[in-house]
Amino acid sequence: MKRAAIIGMILFGLIAVGAALVWKRPLPQGGDGGGSSALRLAPDFSLQDYRGNTVTLTQFRGRPVVVNSWAAWCPFCREELKDFATVQKEFGDRVVIIAIDRAEPLQTAKKYTDELGVTDDLVFLLDPQDSFYQSIGGFSMPETIFVDEGGNIVFHKRGPMRIEEIRERIRQAFKL
Repeated sequence: MKRAAIIGMILFGLIAVGAALVWKRPLPQGGDGGGSSALRLAPDFSLQDYRGNTVTLTQFRGRPVVVNSWAAWCPFCREELKDFATVQKEFGDRVVIIAIDRAEPLQTAKKYTDELGVTDDLVFLLDPQDSFYQSIGGFSMPETIFVDEGGNIVFHKRGPMRIEEIRERIRQAFKL
């Protein structure tokens, strides 16, 4: 019995370590997860901001864009949204950062960003059908894509980022 328990614990530990390594591993260039270096066109969207204006990704063609998928229930999103707001101020109009809320009502999303003090710092969009997250093959929270001037995904990050990584990814992806 002891031997089986020890083997079980070792197997569980190996699985946990493997999962942690996969979780932390960013996707390769192109963001497809298959090891391809080919760029993939970012999925366009047509979503509304907090004021009811329709915003599409193609509106930003010609500019580097970071698109983050978040939700008020996501504990990792709290600091990350504040960090994105800080980085947006640092890079100014050299990059556009869009934060897309996952299927929550306007009241929930706006209350959350108001509490964080970032409502006016980023382009906040609502996605009631969660279509953007699904279109990028989301399976973790948060998820972020870095889209070049031509509309191609140059990097796809699954999971949270600290401010240093956000800055570095922007510099690398967009040569800023």
